Formats: sequence, C-alpha cells, structure tokens
Amino acid sequence: MSSAVIVSRSKKKRKMIIKNTIVYIFLVIGAIFMAIPFLWMLSTSLKTEGTVFSIPPQWIPDKLMWSNYSLAVSQGELVQGLVNTLTIVIPTTIIGLFSCCLAAYGFAKMEFPGRDKLFMLLLSTMMIPGIVTMIPSFVIFKQLDWLDTFKPLMIPGMFGGAACIFFLRQYFMTLPKELTEAAELDGLSYFGIFLRIALPLSKPAIATQAIFGFLGGYNDYMGPLIYLNSPDKFTLQLKLATFNGAYSSSWTLIMAGSVLALIPTVALFFFAQKYFIEGIVMTGMKG
Repeated sequence: MSSAVIVSRSKKKRKMIIKNTIVYIFLVIGAIFMAIPFLWMLSTSLKTEGTVFSIPPQWIPDKLMWSNYSLAVSQGELVQGLVNTLTIVIPTTIIGLFSCCLAAYGFAKMEFPGRDKLFMLLLSTMMIPGIVTMIPSFVIFKQLDWLDTFKPLMIPGMFGGAACIFFLRQYFMTLPKELTEAAELDGLSYFGIFLRIALPLSKPAIATQAIFGFLGGYNDYMGPLIYLNSPDKFTLQLKLATFNGAYSSSWTLIMAGSVLALIPTVALFFFAQKYFIEGIVMTGMKG
C-alpha cells in the first residue's frame, strides 16, 4: 500500500473524528439545556419555601426537605389518582393495541377488494381535529349514561387508533412475504400466522406503540376533565391539577407532586428505550 493512500485514509479518519466530536458536543449541550428544567424542578421540590426565589439561585439546597414528597402524596391524594389512571390506561392500551395489530396486519398482508381505499379512508380520520368531535362525543356518551364513569376514557380506545394502525402496518410490510407463504403451506390460518409469526417478529413496533398509548392515556387531562365529576374517580393529572390549585403559593409541594407524577413515564422510557428507538427506525423502512 502506497504512502499516498495511507495519508489519504489518515486524513479521512481525522476528519471523521473531528466531525463526530463536534456532533457529540452539540448533542451534549442540547441535552444539558433540555435537562435544566427537570433539574430545577427536582431542586425546587427539595427546598424550603423561603429559598425558592433566592438570588442567586440555589441549585443544591442546604437542607433537603424530603417531607415535601410525603405531604404532596397525602394532601394531593396522588396514590388514588395513580390507581385510577392505571385502571383506565392499562386495559385500554393492551386491548387497543391488539385491535390495532389486527387491523394493521390485515391492511399489510391480506388482499381484499377496496383495501387501499379503506386504508386511505382510515388515514383521513387523522385530519379531523379532536376539538371538532369533542361535543358530539360528549352528547353520545351522555345519551349512553356514561358520564362520570371510566367508560368514555376506555371503550373508544379499545378499538384502536388510526395513527397506531398506520405505524404498525408500515412495520408489518417489512416482514418477508416468504414467511407467510411458508406458513400457509404448513396449514396455518391467517389468524395463526398473525399470532405465531407476525406478532413475535414485531415486538419493537408493538413496544413503541404501547409506550405511545400508555403515555397518551397517562398524560391525558382534557378527557378526564370533561367526563369525570366525582373526586374519587379523578385521574392522576386531575388530582395534580386540583392539588396545584389548592397549594398555588407552595411551589415546593407543587414541584414535589410534579416529580412524583413524572417518575412512571421516565422509568417506562428508560426500560423500553431500546424497543422504542428500534421500532421508530423500522416503521419508516417501507411504504
């Protein structure tokens, strides 16, 4: 190998190292800026009331007030709100995700008349703003006598959503056609192929949509605000909003309650980030 080639490769490697270093520096700076609000919220939750607005700002309190968290839990009834939220979100996410998988697999792998037109009609529902359907939905649920129950927050979601079906369809289309053909030759039905082949191979996409569904239901504020009236049925977001209104002048308690409400979502993403990233990447590989 000539010295010119060695020098050329060395220059390319040096340029790549410099480029990657610059990229990582910008990413680190961006991550720090994104983390500042959370770190300030965590710091405020551990302060005494008189040191919240001290100048200069105090990031690490002299005395850590862990009692703020116990007060937030007891006064805000956050445990009851969390139980109500999980009662709504977990069954809705599981059943709704299975419904979405069924529909997405049908659109991706099954041939039937009008399939593409029906899929376009499904996608067109994503263009309708939720604010447009809010009042009609409320009227329907009122006629069904579902107000002040969990039904309006659970049953519609159990039938899936257009966005979830779209992303799962994109993933199912990346599965090799030879797998389904071989399974058909072995005598498996469409449903058997779906359960035994398609679902196990689609864990990243399913995990991604499970995260989206869980976070959407967990952070939902408008839905429970519209349909729930009894305080004992309030979700975590409504409990937190009520608590913030009652203790509007106590920033330490408000921040403590906010940190506690944030923990489940951070923990979920931390443990599922591998599937989350893989699922996002794979859903865009084939149209």
